[in-house]
Amino acid sequence: MHAQDKIGPGRMVLVVGPSGAGKDTLMAALKDRLKGNDSVVFARRAVTRDADVGSEDHDTLSRSDFETLVSAGNVALSWEAHGLGYVVPQSYDSVIRDGKTVIANGSRKVLQEASHKYETAIVLLITAPVEILAERLAARGRETREDIEARLKRADLEPQNVPNLIRIENTGTIETAVSAMMTTLNIQS
Repeated sequence: MHAQDKIGPGRMVLVVGPSGAGKDTLMAALKDRLKGNDSVVFARRAVTRDADVGSEDHDTLSRSDFETLVSAGNVALSWEAHGLGYVVPQSYDSVIRDGKTVIANGSRKVLQEASHKYETAIVLLITAPVEILAERLAARGRETREDIEARLKRADLEPQNVPNLIRIENTGTIETAVSAMMTTLNIQS
């Protein structure tokens, strides 16, 4: 895709980060803070999994619908992780063409694709030190703190060679992190 073929003038903002960083919490707080701002749209993803109370609010699609959409190129972005297919619907490309900012819960797997597709693709990396991530994940009760820390120390928590990467350390209050997100994105409530 040539520079003049990229989708704009709006922006695609992909929020990524390791488990336990607080992505969903911060995105919900940011969405709440920006309720009256119609220049920012929060993408609702479609996932090949049924919605459940403990996970993000998303639309559900079948594996065959996922394959059909992706093979036809009828998606803004798509990826697979943990045996599931994820889609940011194509309708959000029109929102970006209208000059608005789309904020989507993303994946490191599509960061390069997004930078090639959009005039302005920004990556918001929500993160925290390994010890804090381990503490938060241990509180979920699925693994021991030691197992989690060992896994996190092996994990590659920093995306490499990604343009427009903004790092948000989520170690303070939710309000502090949301304010940092708004400042770095130059968005007013």
